[in-house]
Amino acid sequence: MNAPNESAEVLRDPLLLDNQLCYALYAAAHRMTKSYRPMLERMGLTYPQYLVLLVLWETDGITVSEIGRRLRLDSGTLTPVLKRLETSGLLNRSRRQSDEREVEIALTDQGRALRSEAVAVRQSVMCQLNMSEPEIQAMRADLNALIENLSIAN
Repeated sequence: MNAPNESAEVLRDPLLLDNQLCYALYAAAHRMTKSYRPMLERMGLTYPQYLVLLVLWETDGITVSEIGRRLRLDSGTLTPVLKRLETSGLLNRSRRQSDEREVEIALTDQGRALRSEAVAVRQSVMCQLNMSEPEIQAMRADLNALIENLSIAN
């Protein structure tokens, strides 16, 4: 345990690693992703692929740009993930009839079927958090506010 003077010194030094919100968020994100990895590997998915599927399970038949907006990813990052999911037989990419500049993404039956497995993945990870659903919702709201504030600032 830190002596009282040491605690005061820790609070005064803004550049200590333990005082960095960015590091706490980075470490938490890394641990969260790591907790998903074994279950997603059994499903044949990477974490970014899982995120894309979450968006598509919510709204199937949307464009690459809509998926990118939801995930805050550019199309250059998203396109390789979508190509791998298509190769795996989980989705189809096609040009929109109404505007051929837009690529529409639609789940296959196989992609839709993975949704039931994903429910168990989420439940397993939520159990690891040792938090109630209201606590998780409050944390998510705080993080969404942080994301919004940083989006405005940049």
